[in-house]
Amino acid sequence: MKILITNDDSFEAKGLEVLADAVKDLGEVYIVAPAHPKSACSHSLTITKPLRFKKIDKNFYKLDDGTPSDCVYLSFPEFFNGEKPDLVLSGINHGANLGEDVTYSGTAGGAMEGALHSIPSIAFSQVLKSYDNPPSEVNWDNARKAVRKIVKKVINKEIEIPHRHILNVNIPNTHKIKGAKFTRLGYRLYGNDAHKHTDPRGESYYWIGLHPLAFREEKETDFDAIKNGYVSITPIKLDMTGYEALEQIKNKEFDIE
Repeated sequence: MKILITNDDSFEAKGLEVLADAVKDLGEVYIVAPAHPKSACSHSLTITKPLRFKKIDKNFYKLDDGTPSDCVYLSFPEFFNGEKPDLVLSGINHGANLGEDVTYSGTAGGAMEGALHSIPSIAFSQVLKSYDNPPSEVNWDNARKAVRKIVKKVINKEIEIPHRHILNVNIPNTHKIKGAKFTRLGYRLYGNDAHKHTDPRGESYYWIGLHPLAFREEKETDFDAIKNGYVSITPIKLDMTGYEALEQIKNKEFDIE
């Protein structure tokens, strides 16, 4: 079993360390992570500049200056002799990736790159907003246990990941996790947190902030599971076709002249 790990919080992130520690004895682990934080880079590849691997430790490299998708894509020729790993794990992200936030997420993007190459892939995120812990604390031991349990179930085929799907996993920040639930993506409520400033030379610039974690109150969603102290596990498919909408409009053909 060869396991490839990446993330979007950089090679120095605590979540990456916890993820690697959770699965270190489940196979031969390779870590390929961005040299710098790449949050919200989605499923992007770098095609406008060269990328270089820099060794950190045995089977541990940073990619300067790559995205999570770059890390997965370039690891095949560099570390697997053109073959593929058996499993791709991305995370553990420092913060939630719930609802439509997966479309922004570099963590989800790293897992999606694995899925494109027919590799079972999982994205892990640690919710930072706390329901019963001090706001500044994260129970990484809970995250470690959750990751290990889920990865073992995937390896043992107790959880099957369909072709070109990923599992998007969010872990609540709580003293005691109640369990895990399979969920659908919730409906995230968005605003606009753009901050306009002026630099010392008098030029205006914007800095995008962080939205509060707001969502519709709906049952069986990832938000609902997290709110109630459960790990949420959401299957996500890369086929983004709106099948319900297609059924409604597909017979309404028209000419373009």
